[in-house]
Amino acid sequence: MKTITREFSRTFADRNLGFITQERRERKTSRVGFLLLENFSLPCFTQALDVLVTANLLCPGAVRVHTFSHTPAEVMSDLGIPIRPDTPLTDIRLSDLDLMVICGGLRAARTVPNWLSSLLKTISKLPVALGGLWNGAWYLGATGLLDGYRCAIHAEQRTALAERAPYASVSHDAWVFDHNRMTSATPTGTFDMMIRWLGYGSSPALADAVLDTLDSDQSKHRSFQRSQQPKVSKTLRDIIAMMESNLEDTLSPEQLAQVVGLSVRQIQRLFRDQLNTTPQKYYFQLRITEARRLIQNSNASIFDVSIACGFVSCTHFSRSYSAFFGHPPSKEIRYEI
Repeated sequence: MKTITREFSRTFADRNLGFITQERRERKTSRVGFLLLENFSLPCFTQALDVLVTANLLCPGAVRVHTFSHTPAEVMSDLGIPIRPDTPLTDIRLSDLDLMVICGGLRAARTVPNWLSSLLKTISKLPVALGGLWNGAWYLGATGLLDGYRCAIHAEQRTALAERAPYASVSHDAWVFDHNRMTSATPTGTFDMMIRWLGYGSSPALADAVLDTLDSDQSKHRSFQRSQQPKVSKTLRDIIAMMESNLEDTLSPEQLAQVVGLSVRQIQRLFRDQLNTTPQKYYFQLRITEARRLIQNSNASIFDVSIACGFVSCTHFSRSYSAFFGHPPSKEIRYEI
């Protein structure tokens, strides 16, 4: 194993997090439970699961997922597809969880059985966050566990929840993250909510890496870590688009400046202020990242990849690749094509 001598800037660290060879760090595993109610929303559940499974692919052991139900039997989803929970409620100490999510659905019963009310009240006394998908907030609100919190619930039950839980603030947002309560009203809202939870509960870098993997078009402009930074301007997006379109025959700083009608110094300032890097570093790391993707997802030779990504020689490419990833391109994982 080679030593990593160069680090990616934040933008490209997110995109390459799962492929950098490094010693395994001590990382606390986040434990998430999903309580499946009859007729739960399968699209919401799979959106949440997709975020967490992808997190484990990028950073093995980051998250452990448990699915629960009141009985060991299969639970029918709203799409008629049954799911068999993997963990009976009695087989795990609830205090071991970091988050318990109630998975509701449009046709899920509104009544709150005694076992569920008792379970939720027990969890609320533990250092465990509570969440709800689709109308999962209904069950939290009905047991008084949303008093003083903002929450999200599907539009069909918004008014009803406001009446049932008058001390809760029922939002029109697709998702709400309020301290140790997190609720979503739609599948898309569930995705965003779980990205946010991953950023707080595990790692901001991992949250951005998952976002980049699952929603790469949006991740360029909405990021967990960069949410407090200035938005990427249209001019900078245009410059980046030109870089992405010119990997083999790279453009010089002067050529980029001429196309967008700015000076080289003005372009440098854009990258510094909005991405905390330089144009040269961004362009170079873009090419290295695209080279990694090309190696993994095509039958192209290392030589052809180096040419396609603008490197002057295979030797230069190999050294640069090893410096960032800790192994040469010849040792990179190649998926079957």
